[in-house]
Amino acid sequence: MPTPISTPLTFRNSLGELIDVPSVAATRLKNEFGAVLDQALRGGAVAITRHDTPRAVLISYEEFQALVKARSHDLGDLAAEYDVLLASLQSPRAKKGMEAAFNATPAELGRAAVKAARSVKVGRRKAKVGRG
Repeated sequence: MPTPISTPLTFRNSLGELIDVPSVAATRLKNEFGAVLDQALRGGAVAITRHDTPRAVLISYEEFQALVKARSHDLGDLAAEYDVLLASLQSPRAKKGMEAAFNATPAELGRAAVKAARSVKVGRRKAKVGRG
């Protein structure tokens, strides 16, 4: 069973403001729906309580749309977020290397792979010579 309200409920509205959510008893909602609806439209939300325990929240359609939009990212939004994150993590040199790799032809990638394999092989030989 949820605990009774001991502190006022707060939430961040669609404008990013932290606001107190007024609470209304379910019986008052039943008897004065129009007034409570107007209050939700003006303030963005009203908590509905039963026996001083929050049971539901009546929110304006504007707040509802903001919540839905915040939860439903389309692929374009996610790709843009990824690009921003990736850009913040890459050094200019690494960024240049990744662009070159993605823009390389198959033949260029093959030559780079052979060159990298040879440098690893040479490194192993030098390590063996140094031990012996």
